[in-house]
Amino acid sequence: MKLGNRILIGSGCLALLLISWIVVIRAPSDAETQLALVEQAQALMADKIYIHAVPLLEEAAGYDAAHTSAAEAALKEAYLQLIDQQGYRRKFVALLEAQMSRKDATPELFIEAANFYLNESKLANTLTVLKQGIAKTGSADLIKLYEQNRYIYQLGRIAYENVTEICGTTIGVQLNGLWGLALSDGSLIINCEYEKISTYNRGRMVVQKNNEIYAIDSSGNRIALLKERATDFGNYVNDRIPLLIDGVWRRATGEFLLGSASFEQIGTYWDGYVAAKEGGKWGVVDLELNWLLAPEYDEIIMDELGRSCGQDAVFARKGNSIYLFVNGVQLDDTYEDAHPFGVEGYAAVKKHGKWGFIDTSGIVQIAYQFEDALSFGQHLAAVRQGESWGYISLFSEGRLVIEADFLQAKSFANGSAPVLTDRGWQFITLLEFKKGAGL
Repeated sequence: MKLGNRILIGSGCLALLLISWIVVIRAPSDAETQLALVEQAQALMADKIYIHAVPLLEEAAGYDAAHTSAAEAALKEAYLQLIDQQGYRRKFVALLEAQMSRKDATPELFIEAANFYLNESKLANTLTVLKQGIAKTGSADLIKLYEQNRYIYQLGRIAYENVTEICGTTIGVQLNGLWGLALSDGSLIINCEYEKISTYNRGRMVVQKNNEIYAIDSSGNRIALLKERATDFGNYVNDRIPLLIDGVWRRATGEFLLGSASFEQIGTYWDGYVAAKEGGKWGVVDLELNWLLAPEYDEIIMDELGRSCGQDAVFARKGNSIYLFVNGVQLDDTYEDAHPFGVEGYAAVKKHGKWGFIDTSGIVQIAYQFEDALSFGQHLAAVRQGESWGYISLFSEGRLVIEADFLQAKSFANGSAPVLTDRGWQFITLLEFKKGAGL
């Protein structure tokens, strides 16, 4: 190749490199491009032309540059304007979720998402978002909003003449004078056709019908028959059922195998213990007939199902005073009345004519202020103010979280509680629990 041609080719290459360098130098940065797209989109949105603004904002949001936050904020606004059109609700939610998943997600972002779901009547989504935000940020504002919404409930339609307390996941219910079994939300699973029933436990329930006492399974099939002539029976828990035979109470298994011990009266086994009366006095005994509390008290405090021991604590009465025992050891304070500790939380106790709540150390956690109260279950407790019942939570410092709109109320379990209304006993179910969000 001649020297002249080589010079021309070299000069051309240098020119091309120079032109490329000039183009690069003069090309807008990502931030400049992003800002220009946002400004174009905002001009369209000012004229309410959202459908054309969206692609510009989606392109702008795709850049990792200085104006990403502004692009995403404008994009969410545009999506909301088009929310009822196909695909835009999904896009809005996807953008929200992407923002909340970032390490620098702010409490305000979770509040925005929660308010969106509230407006959509999607409580479970609302509560899930708030719990995620609380876990990530610890924001007091998020906790407050969560507490304001977590106790929204639905009142079931079915009404019963009478109900027991919930035991585990089931509850005894009465219709037309006969008893059956329902789930804790009031859904009937065994028809009301028995004169008496026990609690349901370990796949069986003891029932009385036509002067026979026998055990049935969850489908109502008879699975064991009591051959002895018993005139009464208690509740079935811990594979023990108390039977009144020849004027004394004896314990039997679910297969009606009788034990040798007998008592003047007996409650329901719970956490391995039961209140029992011997020699005219009450005590607390375990499954092996060892006395946790010797039978020397006028009363062992039990709930309506006969349960007395919870959180390793028992209340016992001597004379006009009620004492608290924890692991068999008596604490110092005394009370006018009490209810046993539930599966969690504090026990309701009465002092100076009012009810409040203590922990197992005897320390007052919620002041004495209620006309009546039940112990906590599932971090909620039924309390009476005036003539009506409502619910407080472990975290509400005595403030009602479910208004006192009921004639009577019982403890929560599995997200539901029986309440007495003008129609009879109905069930309220927390929507948070019903939708699977848990508590």
